[in-house]
Amino acid sequence: MNAIDPFIAQQLAADLPPDVFVGVVRTFEADLARLAQLMVDAVRAGDMESYRRCAHGLAGAAGAIGARRLEALARRAMSAAGEPSATEVVLLGQEAKAALAELFTLSSGAANPGSAG
Repeated sequence: MNAIDPFIAQQLAADLPPDVFVGVVRTFEADLARLAQLMVDAVRAGDMESYRRCAHGLAGAAGAIGARRLEALARRAMSAAGEPSATEVVLLGQEAKAALAELFTLSSGAANPGSAG
């Protein structure tokens, strides 16, 4: 695992019933998609305050599931003085996709314990 902290993710997977863990992953996915779209819309509108608020929400969600690099990128976006560069937006998107892929691997194993192995 590279995109998420394996200790945190595995602890969540171990501590939560499989259906609850899968629900956490799905909620994170929905939040991530919503926040990412709001961030893009805010940049297009030149509303950097909204962009920073969405980045704050993303940082919190990422931290809760152990996506440390995504959390760090979102925190950097929160504190940005001006508009983000295209590179920053692309990095956020790439890191988000990587975190989701790793979480879904874990959630698949949680949902199908006999298949993880």
